[in-house]
Amino acid sequence: MSRATHAPASKEDYAARSLRDGAARAIAAADLDEKTWLTQETARRWHQRRLSLSSPLDLGVPDRPGRPDRPELVPPTKVKRRSLNSERGRIALLHAIAHIELNAIDLALDIVARFAGARMPQSFFDGWMRVAFEEAKHFNLIRDRLRALGADYGDLPAHDGLWQAAHDTRNDLTARLAVVPLILEARGLDVTPALQAKMRKSGDMESAAILDIIYEDEKTHVAVGAKWFRFLCQRQGRDPTATFQALVRANFRGPLKPPFNDLARAEAGLSPSFYRALTATSMS
Repeated sequence: MSRATHAPASKEDYAARSLRDGAARAIAAADLDEKTWLTQETARRWHQRRLSLSSPLDLGVPDRPGRPDRPELVPPTKVKRRSLNSERGRIALLHAIAHIELNAIDLALDIVARFAGARMPQSFFDGWMRVAFEEAKHFNLIRDRLRALGADYGDLPAHDGLWQAAHDTRNDLTARLAVVPLILEARGLDVTPALQAKMRKSGDMESAAILDIIYEDEKTHVAVGAKWFRFLCQRQGRDPTATFQALVRANFRGPLKPPFNDLARAEAGLSPSFYRALTATSMS
């Protein structure tokens, strides 16, 4: 059965003191309607220059994001894979994507809130709040599609591995950019085209259209990561390719998995020299 959404908060309910405070409050929100509303309202106010970057009264950055009681979180190996030939299989895939997008909201917000004091240009925060806004849009699109299919986010188990990347890179912005946008988000560019094709083959044009939106937006998200990773490397006098590879080896578990969507990655500013040396074959 589909479930009714909570009534969205009103602009009068918005209490964030600054961009950092708004991002931290959105991360902490366990109600997912509140989380996506806070994320998008904070992004709007920041882009309208109605918020300062930080204030002395800001909420501290949560160690873990707020979450509802469901879904049950299990090890990645316990999350079942199903064929897209059945509606149940498509629901399982959409549920997994919703979980990824939910984590992506918090990862983008965490970059903003945690590194607000990192002496970065204003355009850095512009870029990441745009990413957070779009990740919230993606989550809501997928959740609405699940509801149209008689399901909802939380109905199936999910894994908690994505937030581990935030924890492991909480003290190093350069490492965070290497792992989150340039590995985790770039992986979406590799796998999404095949999922789009399978959805269309199964006749689920509505889900395919949502994946189209996500795919195009994710190119810009990887580009934001690549831009600021190169910026930091230049500021530190470090070679971007060598730095990326060293940070990935130190902060990411296991090799990168081909096949790679080299064209989409290149559009986002990520050349093969960055990642091809980190495959299982190259690292053995």
